Amino acid sequence: MSDKELQNQRRTIRPLSEIHEEDGKILLHIEMPGVAKDGISIHVENDQLRIYGRRAEDEVKGSYLLRERLVGDYEKIYTIDETIDRDSIEAVMENGVLHMTLKLKEEVKPRKIEIKTK
Repeated sequence: MSDKELQNQRRTIRPLSEIHEEDGKILLHIEMPGVAKDGISIHVENDQLRIYGRRAEDEVKGSYLLRERLVGDYEKIYTIDETIDRDSIEAVMENGVLHMTLKLKEEVKPRKIEIKTK
């Protein structure tokens, strides 16, 4: 298969990710090397958070002797529930990692109950 044919066969890559909770927020980190900020689209629709990243193709003169890096576009879909405040989702791209913050709605955040004495 020629280099041109390989380039035309884009595949979908499921990027590696980490998710953790901290201070009433869900923090999501997704590895998307080779994707510029302009190549990312994030959509929330119903109960789905859909993240898509288009990697810019390297311009290579000649033909590859070795190609180990995956070629394709990134896509990740998460199911989110009604506890996430959809209007406050934030995203920052830094060093090939997409960092997202999903805040929990105030009414579902854990809170400490103070115990009173009489």
